[in-house]
Amino acid sequence: MPHLDFTQPPFDVFRLSERQSIRKHTQIRYLAKNESLATEDMQYLYVVIKGQIEQLLDGEFVASYLGSNHSDHLNSNDWFDSRRLPKSLTEKTSVADSDINTTNPSPYQFRAAEDTLLLQVDGTAVDKISAQNHLVRQLLSDKLPERLKALQQRRSSQGLDIDSYNDQQEVQQIMLQPVIDVNLLPVHIVDANNSLYEAAHTMTKAGLKHVLIRPLNHLENIKETSHGTGHLLGILTDSDICRAVSEQQDPATTLCQRYANFNLRTIKADDEIGDALLTMTRYRIHRLPVIDSNGDVAGVLGQSDMLAHIGHHSQLISIQIGQAKDLPSLDTAVELIGLYIRAQHQNGVKIGNISRMVQTLNAQVFTKLWRLIVPEDIVENTCLIVMGSEGRGEQIMRTDQDNALIIRDGFTHPDLAQFADTFNNHLANLGYPLCDGNIMMTNPMWRQPLKQFKANISLWFKNSDPMHSIYLSAILDGEYVCGDESLLTEIRDHLKTAHRQSDPMFVRQFARAALQFGDVNQWWQKFVPLLGGKPNVQDIDLKKAGIFPLVHGIRTLALENDVLHVPSTKGRLKALVSSHALTQERADTLLEALEFFMAQRLSVALSTDDKHARQVNPTTLSALERDLLKECLAVVKSFKAQLRQHYQLEIS
Repeated sequence: MPHLDFTQPPFDVFRLSERQSIRKHTQIRYLAKNESLATEDMQYLYVVIKGQIEQLLDGEFVASYLGSNHSDHLNSNDWFDSRRLPKSLTEKTSVADSDINTTNPSPYQFRAAEDTLLLQVDGTAVDKISAQNHLVRQLLSDKLPERLKALQQRRSSQGLDIDSYNDQQEVQQIMLQPVIDVNLLPVHIVDANNSLYEAAHTMTKAGLKHVLIRPLNHLENIKETSHGTGHLLGILTDSDICRAVSEQQDPATTLCQRYANFNLRTIKADDEIGDALLTMTRYRIHRLPVIDSNGDVAGVLGQSDMLAHIGHHSQLISIQIGQAKDLPSLDTAVELIGLYIRAQHQNGVKIGNISRMVQTLNAQVFTKLWRLIVPEDIVENTCLIVMGSEGRGEQIMRTDQDNALIIRDGFTHPDLAQFADTFNNHLANLGYPLCDGNIMMTNPMWRQPLKQFKANISLWFKNSDPMHSIYLSAILDGEYVCGDESLLTEIRDHLKTAHRQSDPMFVRQFARAALQFGDVNQWWQKFVPLLGGKPNVQDIDLKKAGIFPLVHGIRTLALENDVLHVPSTKGRLKALVSSHALTQERADTLLEALEFFMAQRLSVALSTDDKHARQVNPTTLSALERDLLKECLAVVKSFKAQLRQHYQLEIS
């Protein structure tokens, strides 16, 4: 008699006593070809030993679950929980859609596509174990984010010995902890009209290299803003005092107000340590005041204290980029970014954290390269931006460049075209390929004065050319790299104005692109390898089937709701939740699905020579990964249905 394989998920996380218990509640079940599970059978978890089960919803094919006789790869047999309900019955997508699909619920149906042998595991016994074992609970959860967490934990342990696994898990856990859990530096505040000598005395007595500065109009601001003290303070460091001394200022009479920095970056107490690291790396700062729920400063997060917990990798790359004096030294830093990506992915760090850090490091590379090429007056009178996945912070592999240069109206330079060509070609030499669609600043269309950019944007909203939606998508994803950021701000303001002046039906047409690759059900068929003895197994295009529909659909909703200040999909989802266009649960699910597709692309890129890394062969995935891929494609399908209904589109 076949037995449960306790080396494969979800049973590999069962404890010894749990394995003994579950064996008593497992039996063999046979289904003849075309036989379906009856209603009373929908209370079990099933493992397909041999044969094939088709999952249906209202008679429509949804997915296939295969036994080991259907492929020669080494992955485990597929399994499914017959009690799991369709997403359309359990998940609200938005406030407006909250009552959709809540009447006449229709569960999944399961039918044998051929003679099939199953292991039938009692659902009640599984639930009892799940209640005591959180790993089992995660693996079998009906919530996609929970199952993705289980996969992430698995990836972090693959290929590592137990000591290394524990170390990496600790790193990952610390990255996700709130900053308030770190030992914070104490808060010492002096008034802005105190002398530098008094501030230095406070620093020495406290053993600190900084003090926070209370501004002169502190009490008035409190009354006007009704906030706590956190956002009103400045900071004075020992470096500021050294600068004052070097300028021959008398510390006893010079006021702190003169040398304090009141453009203070802060972080919330419940933000993750990973977010704090990102902020420090992006803005090259060493201290972050931590603001509690009342708006007060709970403490100061010091860079050295934080790095003691999570290591120095990204910081060291950032330092090397900053110190680069020529292209060879910059090339070394770029190679380190590639090594950083591989190490972080192998160590199980969440793909969203990796991609946002890579965006920050890439921006520093682009900034350094641009400053190595052009004189300072060009930097001051232009704004270099990146677009596409790089602009959204979702770029991991070094794929096509997407960049532009916004020029201040009235500014000209005879060598600007040559500088742009040098920049794009040097990036190509560093491993960032030239854009096949020529959406980069060697193209004069993407290297123009602000006024001309605005005119083009107004034209794109008229949608008179099929390429206009592509151009508009690119500029909507634009993110600042270096130069005068106010130029990008003006572009974003004009996007809002041009959208409001456009045809009310424009967004409806803009949304169609998210549906252009057809019904996701076509992709389910590719999970059925070797049917009828045919060895032809088709790969799934992760970008077309998953990433693009999610990214463009969310981009469209953001445009409709005037969410134009943030280019990232994560930022757009957060804003859409705030505007009640999506529920928090729906937004979380969409983001988790997107990051799953991104992680799969990265896995392909790291394990093959495919630089584009779009195709994945389902037979190379584990049973858990196949289950999650099916689930994420189901999320895409439901999201496309939501878009189709919302915008009244009839694209199949």
